[in-house]
Amino acid sequence: MRNFIWSFFAFFCLMSASFSQTKDIEKGTYLSTNKGQKIKLNLLDEDKYELVFYSGGYKIKGDSLVFSQSKTADESFNLTFKNDKKAKKIKIKFLDPSYYSFFIGTQNGSGEVEYQRISDIKTKADPEWKNIDLDFEIEKADYLYLVYEGYDVAAKIYKYALPKDVSEITIKYDYNVLGDLKISGFYDKKTNELKISGPGGKDPIVFLNEKNTPPIADTPNVTPIEKQTIEKWTYPGKDAYTTGDYGAEAAVDSAGTVVEAYASPKIDFKFKIENNLKDAIAATKNAQTKFLVVYSDSKNASAKADFDAFVKEQEVQVGYNMYDVYDPQYDIFNYYLATADDKKWLKTNKLGDSPNVIVLNGDGDVLTSAKSTLNDQKSKFNYYDDFCKKVQRANAFYTFNKVVKNKKATDADLVSAFNRAAVLELPYDYDSAYVVAAEPNNTVDFKLNNASLDKKEVLQTWKKLIEAHQKDAAPNMLLVSTILKEIKNQGFYKQFFKEDRILNDADFLSIDYLIKHYDAIEKANTQVENPTYEVAKTGNLSTEISSALQMNSYVSQEGVAGSASQDKIISIYKKLIAAGKGGFDCYKNYFAYLSQDSETSTNDTTYLKEFSAYYDTYLSAEKGNVIEKLDNMYATIDPNSEYSYGGWNSFKDYHSNLANSAAWSVVLKPENSNFIKKAINWSEYSLVVTKNNPYYLDTLAQLYYKDGQKEKAVETQKKALQYSATVYEGETLNDMKEVLEKMQNGTY
Repeated sequence: MRNFIWSFFAFFCLMSASFSQTKDIEKGTYLSTNKGQKIKLNLLDEDKYELVFYSGGYKIKGDSLVFSQSKTADESFNLTFKNDKKAKKIKIKFLDPSYYSFFIGTQNGSGEVEYQRISDIKTKADPEWKNIDLDFEIEKADYLYLVYEGYDVAAKIYKYALPKDVSEITIKYDYNVLGDLKISGFYDKKTNELKISGPGGKDPIVFLNEKNTPPIADTPNVTPIEKQTIEKWTYPGKDAYTTGDYGAEAAVDSAGTVVEAYASPKIDFKFKIENNLKDAIAATKNAQTKFLVVYSDSKNASAKADFDAFVKEQEVQVGYNMYDVYDPQYDIFNYYLATADDKKWLKTNKLGDSPNVIVLNGDGDVLTSAKSTLNDQKSKFNYYDDFCKKVQRANAFYTFNKVVKNKKATDADLVSAFNRAAVLELPYDYDSAYVVAAEPNNTVDFKLNNASLDKKEVLQTWKKLIEAHQKDAAPNMLLVSTILKEIKNQGFYKQFFKEDRILNDADFLSIDYLIKHYDAIEKANTQVENPTYEVAKTGNLSTEISSALQMNSYVSQEGVAGSASQDKIISIYKKLIAAGKGGFDCYKNYFAYLSQDSETSTNDTTYLKEFSAYYDTYLSAEKGNVIEKLDNMYATIDPNSEYSYGGWNSFKDYHSNLANSAAWSVVLKPENSNFIKKAINWSEYSLVVTKNNPYYLDTLAQLYYKDGQKEKAVETQKKALQYSATVYEGETLNDMKEVLEKMQNGTY
């Protein structure tokens, strides 16, 4: 503490001297711009200054003061958003980054996070490294990840939810310069002095009271929805660590860091506060996706004022999250202040009264409570706090268990119960996400426990529900949303039991339901505006189904699925194609599935027939310029497709490689000899798209020879060797030379 204080005094003594020599500096408030926490410098009349570098709260215990900081002294990212509904991409401006230490990632839904090193982006965007700041663009995404990797090889990862209309993001990283301040103080009545000091009470700083100080207005804050520190963090494609002599700390979870944002909300959001508990519960139930927070503190004379202040602060925060248009996903809680009329209800539910914060669902069921003031729990009710997600999860479990056990539950009740669980965001850490446990004997924090469910009962109930809807004349969109989550192993089963499973009979019936109502689902999907989390929009339906089938093939690689399941999967692909719904992503996943099967089979008839149909429909040179045809296809693919993100070259290379792979299977297996003529067309196509590829030339040469075109085969094989500089596998290169020799001497 002593060194810290005196270093600041010495610094500002020097600064004061420099001011005295400069007459053009205006009086007023100045904020630091160096990398670190914001320091406020007030230049006052009569050549005086004020230095403010910490702020927070305090508690009085007798004559003593106990301080707490409003911001912890933490390194963090500072983000500012701009919104534009017409923007197709997001512009990023990273202010003065230390390039090697930073990474940026994007994520859509619960998919994989795609990371890039900032230095790699810098090399592409500014190859001569002329600019201090870095400007670049990213694709639209649901979540943004920012990572700082320190010298100790521990990475600090911050996850941010992006507004749907965000068009520009300015990023700055604030380094921790000042460190955490551990101070306390006491009031000396004899001298009317307030003395503040660090640990041990040495070298106190003395303060005198200054009255009538204007209050400092609060600034709306954006917080990361997740923050953690990970030792030896990595991702696919990231360079290996070089630790040198640096140590590495164990992974440590930490609380979300406040990140200042300067854009003000454009929506004046207001809660409707009901006058009695019955109406408050009814309003919450009517909202369907909300929860009711009841605050009971009858012994506190200022409870009403505290409650009103809390509600006003929450209205500002919710309005900021929505920014310029009402969005129900941020409107999670209703609030109600208990009155004397609610004493019986509190007693019936065994709830204390001095004070108590209680969370109910729309049916009036108590999900959790804490013996605490509402203000002490306010961070919990921020949309980006994990508590909100855990309340939704606990309610989904509780509601499902309640509905399943109720013999009078309606079909609509069951669909809603399954959907409520299925559409929950998958947690990153199941052990911590499924339970919010208070410390032993700690009643001032919330405790949420999830109901224990029986796997067999859950699956049987789901199967009966799907069977009951097979004759629907129109699609039930809640059921559709639930099916799509479930067949991709992101639904209620994963939420309830924390494990993947292979597709079963109920799932195949579910997919039949989607195909039967395909056009109606697509139409209904385009008409959904501002959906709640229960009526979430789907992507391209063919892509969703084929992705689920492909995902299932990975889960069942251990041979669990069996031939019956494989036949059903192939049948689903054929139904999509026959119905004219087999787009690029559908075919891509279908071919990937069939090629896995062909690796262990001597006959590729099914695979080759399906590829032949795809080639004739979409790729054949007989129907026009092949590059133009591919370009037209690329313009229509689903924007969530990996090849949409990979770009045109990735899309083009996929097709040339696909054609070569199909042709090569004809070379390898005599059983496929009936496809030689077609395979020659496929191979020639691959070389039109990707010219002079030695692997493709080798395939074509051997097909020519098998077709009896021996001279053409020899010339093509010579050309393959001519361009073999890119063939790095010695064994492959020797095989190509050996093939040419056999062709030339007639022993092929």
